[in-house]
Amino acid sequence: MFSVKKLLFFACLSTAAMAQPVKKGTVPEAPVFPKRPKLVVGIVVDQMRYDYLYRYYDRFSKGGFRRMMDQGFNCRNNHYHYAATYTGPGHTHIYTGSAPALSGIVGNDFYDRTAGRIMYCAEDTTVQTVGNTGSAGKMSPKNLLVTTICDQLKLATDGRSKVFGVALKDRGAILPAGHAANGAFWFDSKDGNWISSTYYMKELPKWVQEHNSKRLPDQFLSKKWEPLLPLDQYLESSADDEPYEALMPGEQKSVFPHEFVTMSGGSKYEGLRTSPYGDALTKEFALAAVKGEELGKDAITDFLCVSFSSPDYIGHAFGTHAVETEDNYIRLDGQLADLFNQLDASVGKGEWVAFLSADHGVADIPGFLKTYHIPADVKSGGEVSDAAKAALQEAYGPGQWVLSYINQQVYLNHALLQEKKIAVNDACDVVKRALLKQRGVLNVVNLNNPAGQLMPSIQMEMIRNVYQPNRSGDVYIVFNAGWFEGRTRGTTHGTMYAYDTHVPLLFYGWGIKPGQTLRRTAIADIAPTVAALLGILEPSGTIGAPIEEVLK
Repeated sequence: MFSVKKLLFFACLSTAAMAQPVKKGTVPEAPVFPKRPKLVVGIVVDQMRYDYLYRYYDRFSKGGFRRMMDQGFNCRNNHYHYAATYTGPGHTHIYTGSAPALSGIVGNDFYDRTAGRIMYCAEDTTVQTVGNTGSAGKMSPKNLLVTTICDQLKLATDGRSKVFGVALKDRGAILPAGHAANGAFWFDSKDGNWISSTYYMKELPKWVQEHNSKRLPDQFLSKKWEPLLPLDQYLESSADDEPYEALMPGEQKSVFPHEFVTMSGGSKYEGLRTSPYGDALTKEFALAAVKGEELGKDAITDFLCVSFSSPDYIGHAFGTHAVETEDNYIRLDGQLADLFNQLDASVGKGEWVAFLSADHGVADIPGFLKTYHIPADVKSGGEVSDAAKAALQEAYGPGQWVLSYINQQVYLNHALLQEKKIAVNDACDVVKRALLKQRGVLNVVNLNNPAGQLMPSIQMEMIRNVYQPNRSGDVYIVFNAGWFEGRTRGTTHGTMYAYDTHVPLLFYGWGIKPGQTLRRTAIADIAPTVAALLGILEPSGTIGAPIEEVLK
């Protein structure tokens, strides 16, 4: 054993060694900081199901989706980790690595118990529109309760990084870019301008004004949406005339060519969203942002969030096996190829990194599934809420027992229940017994007591991850696979089934190791992976982990 004297002796030696002066003529080593790419580009394809990557693979060029698939890293078993597979939450949690339970973004719209009303995820009544005199710019990220990876980059560089969000949809631009962004821009269908909010700026930058002055929407509005290829070459699609596809405004049949008609009282440019021209508008504006803001032009990493919204509008209307859907993805591939080529030219090949995912998947149209004898159907939105209200009134008498029904959740009136001295769990049991008799209802979950439910653990975790006390309901309704609420024409999303949760996740470029994995990854893993790549702290609400295989 060492004696006290020996310990003191070695301690003195160590201190002396540390205190040795630097030899004359030598330079102390500088701290090593991690290298970073000049630009990070986050791409969200609104409503892109995973299988589209392979169904349309042979139709893609080598410069768009396949550039990322063949030269980047492909997470082939990537899923959402919560139940609310909607646009607002999807964009939020790709960039936060969090869950609705922490971020507060539990749906596109939700009942806010504090405000006592339905709240839109990106609404902000304290700000004004920048870019026109309308109300479409009264938006900001104030309802988001955690940071995004873009916020963390801002903090890591003391605000020197430039961060921008771009999408046709306001929520697709605002929520990814986060609280500290330099700007977020979205498309106003009323006048065809890209607009923003006073949350970010007092007036549009000169480059945005110049871009708006080109009137690109007018050029697209004068065209028809014609198929890119002869109809008999769309081999991954059903016939171009199915009774379960929705009709565009002014049309009598859901077939090519599609024309853009302004309905009475409608927005002139709204129809462009449900066409490939919406993606073209988005790509052109994203490139204008790269040029106008000189993104990726210095040693400080910048971040551009781009969301392509048109696949969602097209998918809702025509479904997963429509010629229109296949046509749009072939065209979107071309838009991505052009975007990547332009980034190579302006930022430098190998100097930028991109990731691509989707905010949710999508269900097949029940009418389509029935042709293959697969169980599926549609419920009207009023079936569930009416049954819940009727059951509560029968049990407890007249009263406004239900405050709202949205996102497959029943919001009970806690104040009335307390006044009548009725336990919330008892009221949930009343609703559950009534709704389990409903057609297409698989299960009814008491969100106040999820531990008492018997369901597969992965589904229960997804439900727990969506529960936020002030913004979520009391009862969550699980429909049978293939069932949803809505209309008989077209389709939607929002469930925990694989068709809604399994989405692409591709990484490409600086610092990315080419390859693929089939192990299950989660949307919550994206932000911490980007944080690890950049050598910065992950967002505040992160529950995911870096995907180690992705990084060199």
